[in-house]
Amino acid sequence: MKWKKYTIETTAEAEDFISGMLAENGIEGIEVEDSVPLTEQDYAEMFADILPEPPAGDGTARIHFYMDEDEPEETAQARLAAIREGLAQIAGFVDAGSCAILEGETDEADWREKWKEGFHSFTVGDMLIHPTWEPEADAAGTRYQIEIDPGAAFGTGSHETTRLCLQHLARTMKPGDRVLDVGTGSGILSIAALKRGAAFAMATDLDPQAVETSLENVERNGYGPEHYGVLKGNIIDDPAVQQAVGTGYDVVLANILAPAIIALQGMIGRHLKNGGFFIASGIIDVKEADVLAAFAANPEWEVQAVEHDGEWVGITARKR
Repeated sequence: MKWKKYTIETTAEAEDFISGMLAENGIEGIEVEDSVPLTEQDYAEMFADILPEPPAGDGTARIHFYMDEDEPEETAQARLAAIREGLAQIAGFVDAGSCAILEGETDEADWREKWKEGFHSFTVGDMLIHPTWEPEADAAGTRYQIEIDPGAAFGTGSHETTRLCLQHLARTMKPGDRVLDVGTGSGILSIAALKRGAAFAMATDLDPQAVETSLENVERNGYGPEHYGVLKGNIIDDPAVQQAVGTGYDVVLANILAPAIIALQGMIGRHLKNGGFFIASGIIDVKEADVLAAFAANPEWEVQAVEHDGEWVGITARKR
């Protein structure tokens, strides 16, 4: 498959805002190049004896995103117009540089290999997430390990939003719980729940590639259909998906976008037990107030935790 490659000339300061805006406009994978220098801690970990002088960053960044070359021209142009409008809005409250968009072309295989360069093993508390293409990582100090190949379903791969969900899950879920993962992507959150003793994880996603990828990753980590199920479709407005998902879940996970989370809070409670938890992330901080206002306006929810990681927000709400 051929993809059109677009590059936004911007700043490191605007990276997260633009990444979130692209996701809201249906862009499922990006690459970020910036000149942000490593921190002193990064250098201390890399150089044991003599610390070099860290290079100075100039604050610039380039964000690459991709669109299917076979997408209808009218659809593609409408999406690009929405992206340009989003860039203009972002430039209204943060230095976003020129926001010029350059166009190119790439092959799917090249795209997959290129973004792998930016995804490495990382830990969240007692859990190690390890991509399949890297040598086995040091698991010292971790209790659980997840081996994963995100494929094209990983989206932006933002560690911040994944971390937030995993941290909230570790504090909230109990062994034997039934978990619903909305917008599963690579399946990483479902697998994390199963590793922590979930009796069953049900997932949904709009992307058929995510359905396939999540099944492969679940199997890679030693779980079968008795542990995990996944449905293609939109649980927010598709009665068939809602019926197939069923009810009686202890935890709902949603690492998606603020508008979808606002819509979900209005209907996802029917799938949760009373006293169950809704863990939501993927919320850029400029949307935090909107999401919290939606929860506050719904008497079904009691917000129990709000946490930040960089410019991203994670929320845990309990069903009364």
